[in-house]
Amino acid sequence: MKICHYNKNQAGVVVGNKVINFGDALIKAGLARQSYTMLEIIDALANNPAAMQIARDAANSGGGEDLISVKLLAPIQNPGSLWAAAANYGAHRAEMVERMGSANKQIINKDDLMAEFFLKTTSSIIGPGDTIILPKISKLVDFECELCAVIGKRARKVSEAQALEHVFGYLMCWDISQRDPWGKGMHNTRNIRKGFDTFSALGPWIVTRDEIDEPQNLSIKVLQNDKEAMTAHTSDMICGLREHIRFLSSCLTLRPGDLITTGTPAGVSKLRDGDHLHGTIEKIGSMELFVKDDE
Repeated sequence: MKICHYNKNQAGVVVGNKVINFGDALIKAGLARQSYTMLEIIDALANNPAAMQIARDAANSGGGEDLISVKLLAPIQNPGSLWAAAANYGAHRAEMVERMGSANKQIINKDDLMAEFFLKTTSSIIGPGDTIILPKISKLVDFECELCAVIGKRARKVSEAQALEHVFGYLMCWDISQRDPWGKGMHNTRNIRKGFDTFSALGPWIVTRDEIDEPQNLSIKVLQNDKEAMTAHTSDMICGLREHIRFLSSCLTLRPGDLITTGTPAGVSKLRDGDHLHGTIEKIGSMELFVKDDE
């Protein structure tokens, strides 16, 4: 199923070109409160079979609103954590050597690379069709487009073989990244450079885990102003999602609604005022974003 967040903080399921509300039915059944958040909805769907059945019944009910008529919001706006993998594609590591003068260090131990996971600010989250604001201080801001997993079941000390059992679903994450200033030759600046308001775009919805049998077998494509900017495949990750979940859960508890975004492929590109971005991840869907200078 495609679980969406739309209009006035409503939970729905996308079926074809329709959006069908199921949040109201969860409230009526006593499985969600009146002013629910999508974190609460994800927790309920992942851990309460009755809640998931209500969503499935909605998906099979027919009716609903036209997808084109609703305002899609970020599928989750209040994750407990948004973990972001760093430099997780070989080709991206190579392009950053040229782009930023970064050292393309040899990876001897994957855990050493995964120890570079960083947290993105939840206040930076925007949704489909929203606008990225380029800060006045920024001389170079790139887009990055990534596969992102949503945790459904609490995970601590989970093996790679069990890792995907803890995933609720998948969505697209745009990790917008300031490179200059505070990028070249500096350390420990990712949280700021990638944490500006509007620098984490999520969408278009969450595709539940049962619809994607292998997260390491998905294509990613980005158009910038209708021209191809990025074409990639999740099989090219250095560390896959199973490894990410194993590593993170060996250090800390992953909770329902936590996000793990898996790093950008090569093809990052500078953003300018007036740009239009259109990204697609196979089996998930497409979303667009706009770009504007801060005023």
